[in-house]
Amino acid sequence: MNEAIYWLNVNLIITALMWVPYILNRVLKQGIGAMGYAGDLPPMSDWAIRAKKAHYNAIENLVVFAPAVLAYLMLDGSNFEAVQCAIGIYMFSRIVHYLSFTFKVPYLRTLSFVVNWGATMYVLFQVCSLAGK
Repeated sequence: MNEAIYWLNVNLIITALMWVPYILNRVLKQGIGAMGYAGDLPPMSDWAIRAKKAHYNAIENLVVFAPAVLAYLMLDGSNFEAVQCAIGIYMFSRIVHYLSFTFKVPYLRTLSFVVNWGATMYVLFQVCSLAGK
């Protein structure tokens, strides 16, 4: 179980760091004005805007995935290998989604999102099957 918690935490860290590239772009493009609310600042780069959207999407998905994994581990702490695999699939598909969204790779972006969604649904179905026992 500790390994599953470890990899879930790695997912949390990756998501927590996804803001760094687009904030750095904002500071480079807007200078010190990026810290304020001035309306006449130059816009961020297109890739940075997409990175921000990808980060928001990662947060929206993590809000469902992380509690599902924790619920599964609370219900069945002894058998977590399959869910641990889903955690790894989720993590790699999130990284691919972030990069393909940021760098405008349309089909890969969609495919990685579907894989991520599938990993989430797998864990949710496992929770439902355990909760129904």
